[in-house]
Amino acid sequence: MRVNKRIRHYINNKRHSLTGKIGGVCILVNILVFVMDLVLLVGINTMSGKIEQVYLENVNLNVLSEALSEVQDSVNIYLSMKTTESLENYYRSVQNYEKMVDTLSNQITGATHDRMEKSIRNMSAHYLELTNQTIEAKRGRNVVKYRAHFENATEMYEYINTYINSLNNQQLEANSENYVILSQKFRVFEMICMCIMVIVMIGNIAITLKLLGTMIRPLTKLAGLADNVAEGNFDIELLEVNSRDEIETVTNAFNSMILSIRNYITQIRLNMEREQASKERELKMEANLKEAELKYLQAQINPHFLFNTLNAGAQLAMMEDAERTYEYIQNTAEIFRYTVRKGEEIVTIADELQLVDHYIFVLNVRFAGDIHYHKSVDESLLNIQMPSMILQPIVENCVNHGIREMEGNGQIHLSVYKKGDKICISIKDNGVGMSEETIAKVMKGEWKNLEHQGNSNGVGVDNVIERMHLYTQNEESIQILSDGENLGTEVILLLNDKETEENHV
Repeated sequence: MRVNKRIRHYINNKRHSLTGKIGGVCILVNILVFVMDLVLLVGINTMSGKIEQVYLENVNLNVLSEALSEVQDSVNIYLSMKTTESLENYYRSVQNYEKMVDTLSNQITGATHDRMEKSIRNMSAHYLELTNQTIEAKRGRNVVKYRAHFENATEMYEYINTYINSLNNQQLEANSENYVILSQKFRVFEMICMCIMVIVMIGNIAITLKLLGTMIRPLTKLAGLADNVAEGNFDIELLEVNSRDEIETVTNAFNSMILSIRNYITQIRLNMEREQASKERELKMEANLKEAELKYLQAQINPHFLFNTLNAGAQLAMMEDAERTYEYIQNTAEIFRYTVRKGEEIVTIADELQLVDHYIFVLNVRFAGDIHYHKSVDESLLNIQMPSMILQPIVENCVNHGIREMEGNGQIHLSVYKKGDKICISIKDNGVGMSEETIAKVMKGEWKNLEHQGNSNGVGVDNVIERMHLYTQNEESIQILSDGENLGTEVILLLNDKETEENHV
């Protein structure tokens, strides 16, 4: 298990190609099989060596008996033929026999096997001495001696053969028992080898499946996520892979693609929401504008407005000459002309100020100059754009609800100035003022007062407030300030500081 964890850790934390990982798994499996085969081969060779060793001593005793027979035969040949070749064969066979005799035990122990080997060594030495004496007597042509020596050598030969056969039989009996034991052990070893082979095979399969599963599992998950994406489900959990190979590269690319698609969908949704909001604002602006135009058209035929206007013109005609009457009528006509000509939503500050001038002139004719109007305008701001029909309704509201309800001369101060990044238009009167509660109701569009509706052009302050909010996209674009009762009221409009306003409908 530790080896398996280390292998997985190595694969997951070192940069490898997928081919290298699969090749590494194959090499690992082959190494395990090779090690197993090597262990089994060493075991089998060891067991085979032990089995062969069982009968090796019997083989050596048989070879020793054959070597002894060669010595005896070479003596017989030399005695019968007395040739150089036969003499050389004798010495060669003696030398070979002596080498084999030297391998026998020379220790004095209580074991029968060791005693018999020592006896064979001693008898072999005496036998070789007799054969040498026989050869020497033959070469000296001493017939009596070589026959006597040969008979003694032959007798010793028989003794040695008897000992060798007896030792061989004893050794064979003992080795047979050892062979049975070794055969049983060999069968047990075969069973162990089979078990080891099965265990190694199962281990190789487990390691291979584990390692390949570690590499293939991310691909399987990736395929499942790809199916979800193909069905249109992009709200899926991103796959984290630390395989440091091509699979990690593909997975990271897939995750990046999902994030990009999510961002794209979110952007599309936001764009649609903005577009929808823009359309809604456009519809509101259009509705308010239509309402304002309708009320202006209604104001053109409003009986009270026309009656008061014409009555004031008649009074002026009686008191003054026709030039002042013309000026009055001209200003009145300019007011009506503006309501018709400026039906567009966007105008300049200069247009709105001119309308206020005409309106104040008409009011002062009607109210005998009781309204004192003052302007303080930064002329560099006259071309700033703003919604139409904004200033005149506010001035009208100052007159109807502020100045007319007070004693003394009414004062209206209109200022246009720049403050920070905003264009400010301030309309301030010295009228009866407004309470905080009334201001809050006006700003929320909850305040209604129809007392002087007959003298109005029909455009309410709530309409002005809503159109300013829509135009500037700023809930703080219009402010109403008052310090309290009989302390006057100030209305402040805030426009963006741009030469040409682009953020309008």
